[in-house]
Amino acid sequence: MEDSGFEAIVYEKDGPIARVVLNQPERANIQTARQVEEMEAALSLAEDDDEVKVVVLKANGKGFCAGHAIVGADQMSEVYPTQGPTFERTWQRHHYGLFLWPPLRLWEFPKVTIAQVHGYCVGGGTVYGLLTDLTVASDDAYFQMPLPQGFGLPGAQTMIEPWVFMNFKRTAEYLFLAQTIPAQQALEWGMVNRVVARDQLEETVEEMARTVSQMPLTTIRATKAGIKRAWELMGLRSHFQQSADLVALCTQANDVRQLMAQTQMEGRRPRQTAAVRSEAAKDQGTSEAGGD
Repeated sequence: MEDSGFEAIVYEKDGPIARVVLNQPERANIQTARQVEEMEAALSLAEDDDEVKVVVLKANGKGFCAGHAIVGADQMSEVYPTQGPTFERTWQRHHYGLFLWPPLRLWEFPKVTIAQVHGYCVGGGTVYGLLTDLTVASDDAYFQMPLPQGFGLPGAQTMIEPWVFMNFKRTAEYLFLAQTIPAQQALEWGMVNRVVARDQLEETVEEMARTVSQMPLTTIRATKAGIKRAWELMGLRSHFQQSADLVALCTQANDVRQLMAQTQMEGRRPRQTAAVRSEAAKDQGTSEAGGD
């Protein structure tokens, strides 16, 4: 069964398994207000359907999700109802409604969620790819959070990385250096559960979903609640809220606004700016070494 009432996603249901498919491949499945709202609606459909036990989150196209839509001010109204997470909007619905509650909704969703990641999964897309209960990546997948280096923001939506890594050294390296993490390294760092060949990705995820769906729904809910509450007792929920506030504060800082303006003026995405800065740092190091 397919619900065709969505524009940015496709919602499918096959017995106990529901699938949410990011479906704007021509735009790299970028996150817009519409996509976020439709994702929320799809999760509600799956939660309210007692037959559904597992939700698979995947994408059409060359990659999973390229993150937040970074566009010029003249286009912003097409993708976000505001200019983004600005300070004066910090506690208003359309800030938290886009950048805080959706990640928490995915985190707190009471049934099992599995991300099926191929190709790029960067920026805000990592919230979808890494915040699910299980993540299976194809061997061509990669992950990156380019916003600290490339756009001056401390992360996307909310800073999920301390909880994904549970290791502050790796979290700092990933965020400060805007590293691109290939699938095998993501497996070694505990970001994903499995890495498989691209042509085996769907089969692997579907088998995993079928296995989970054999359990009683009550057991699934109880097991998931126990896992999530352990993290929340360690402060995850409060951290998500305060990190969303820090993103808003950063958007009003002069040095951050300068980097944002420079990135947009040069027609670059945050990922591209991060790459340019990384190369510049390498070149500077080589130049200084040669001068000694």
